[in-house]
Amino acid sequence: MTISQQPLPSAQAASSIASRRSSSYRSVTSEPAWVRRTLIGIVLVFVIVMLILPLITIFSQAFKRGFDVYLAALEDPDAWAAIKLSLLTVAVVVPLNALFGIAAAWCITKFSFRGKQLLVSLIDVPFSVSPVIAGFMFVLLFGAQGWFGPWLQENGIAIIFSWPGIMLGTLFITFPFVARELIPLMQTQGIQEEEAAITLGANGWKLFWRIALPNMKWGLLYGIIICNARALGEFGAVSVVSGHIRGETNTIPLHIEILYNEYQFSAAFAVASILVFVACLTLVLQHWFDRKRREQQHL
Repeated sequence: MTISQQPLPSAQAASSIASRRSSSYRSVTSEPAWVRRTLIGIVLVFVIVMLILPLITIFSQAFKRGFDVYLAALEDPDAWAAIKLSLLTVAVVVPLNALFGIAAAWCITKFSFRGKQLLVSLIDVPFSVSPVIAGFMFVLLFGAQGWFGPWLQENGIAIIFSWPGIMLGTLFITFPFVARELIPLMQTQGIQEEEAAITLGANGWKLFWRIALPNMKWGLLYGIIICNARALGEFGAVSVVSGHIRGETNTIPLHIEILYNEYQFSAAFAVASILVFVACLTLVLQHWFDRKRREQQHL
């Protein structure tokens, strides 16, 4: 008894079968054209209304009375004081956040210890606490009637309504950003390279500078850029602890608020254009760093 053998399908027949299957899969998973167009239209309208039009409005109002008025608003002594205080805050807060982010990410991803999940949750606290509430917390700690207020007054140390309070408020609001960028990146990379370096005799500093830092550099820069933008634009916590003293404790957002409340709209929008420029630059750098990080992960 012989078994009749079926002829194998040709390459053309196999290709047609595969194309029919793929077309059937596409028909099941793809949406109708009107659905795609509707979704794209909704996204475009939202982007135009919520992002593009406000940006156009800021620059149009800033230059509404001419370029001379725009420059005069930026050259005002109070505006310069606000810009310098904001830059000083960034210069202090961002490096501290970078150091904390590296230490926290290294601790969480390289070691096993009790309370690791609690530490991760505590890092996320500024995301869930209102900036205004954070400012009030520092007032309760370091204000005149706070826990440490009498001791600070006796020793002539001013924190609330002074630049140290602004630093503390901004630091609290921004410290998760670098850590939150580095933790998932370092978890994805694992510890194989570090273990290999240790077996070859590398010490802790060589391990950090030669292996860990090059692997995390794009994520670190990405977090620093976001932290910088957030520090420049912080309003809530800084508004509570600053006291709104012209030329002394006003940052750029607080100076913009004062100008707007005084109906100096052109000057307010002129100063606001600085933050818009920083935001646009942040988006460009953020996209570039994110692309570099993805390329590094695929190597």
